[in-house]
Amino acid sequence: MPRRFTGTVNAPDFPVGLDWLNTDRPLTVADFRGKVLVLDFWTYC
Repeated sequence: MPRRFTGTVNAPDFPVGLDWLNTDRPLTVADFRGKVLVLDFWTYC
């Protein structure tokens, strides 16, 4: 029998004013609905 989760937690939207790389516009969580999303965070030193 497959496991069932008791609830869902929606991801928060990205904050306004972020700097985006390799895109012509700011993105929203809704842009990724139904897609697999991999986020890679790194720090510029």
